[in-house]
Amino acid sequence: MNRFLMVVWDFDPTFVDLGGMDIRWYGLMWAVAILVAERLMSNFCRREGLPQQTSESAFLWIVMGTFIGARVGHCIFYEPEVYLPEPWRIITDIRDGGMASHGATIGILLGIWIFVRRNRLPYVWGLDRIAVIAPLSGAIIRLGNLFNSEIIGHTTDLPWGFVFVRHEIMEARRAGLPDPAVSDMVARHPTQIYEALCYVAAFAILAWLYYRRDEGRRRPGLLFGIAMIGIFFTRFLIEFVKERQEDFEESMTLDMGQWLSIPFIILGVVMIVRSLRREPVADVNAVADRACREMAASAKAQKQKHGKSSK
Repeated sequence: MNRFLMVVWDFDPTFVDLGGMDIRWYGLMWAVAILVAERLMSNFCRREGLPQQTSESAFLWIVMGTFIGARVGHCIFYEPEVYLPEPWRIITDIRDGGMASHGATIGILLGIWIFVRRNRLPYVWGLDRIAVIAPLSGAIIRLGNLFNSEIIGHTTDLPWGFVFVRHEIMEARRAGLPDPAVSDMVARHPTQIYEALCYVAAFAILAWLYYRRDEGRRRPGLLFGIAMIGIFFTRFLIEFVKERQEDFEESMTLDMGQWLSIPFIILGVVMIVRSLRREPVADVNAVADRACREMAASAKAQKQKHGKSSK
């Protein structure tokens, strides 16, 4: 390998040190991902004629679902022996890290379900809109993993390999060895960048289908199906060059991330097939128009009820 071409990655994961508490780049990337998601959902609602309160409701429930699902998912999928006997540690040990994208996806699906029920929208409407958002948010969060020097790949001789200095030093110290010199360190696949680039590509396709092609909105479920395959088939493939996250995965043919990805890939295929088999929607604004009428009627009924009760 030509070591001159290696990328030596020794990035400080701390964004700012506030004395007893530090703000890390990983947390900042989560904040940016949430802000981007809120702006996109607000744009969708405004573009389709839905009131501002709709995007505010979506933001609340989807963010809650994302965080709760990501944290609980990690604890159950990757460290059940630690957290199931003492479930309160899911909350108390949150600063020790541990967020799972598959758990976040499940949490998002539940959050969308609550959101659409409260706003009188079809479930698939919420799925298709979050489908456009999810890949871009996922790409931003993967940059946070890069800043943390975590979720790294196997060793490689490819010229774009990264030497994750902090990771190599940490592994040496765990083994009771002295800190190695950079010249003795190995280059690895920057799998965070691989995933981020694939997610950005998926976002570009989905945004094009939503904004430029009526096909994306006229076939409910199509965007969601494409997103599931774009995100989780990518994840499935990249796991082959990624280091195992937990020791128990070493004996597995497929790692936990791959097994958890398979149901979402199947779901994506089913959604695409169903959306293409059905007749396309004639009026892409019909769902939003109906939801607005129902929300207005509900608000009027509540106002009349309140007026009667105050007499």
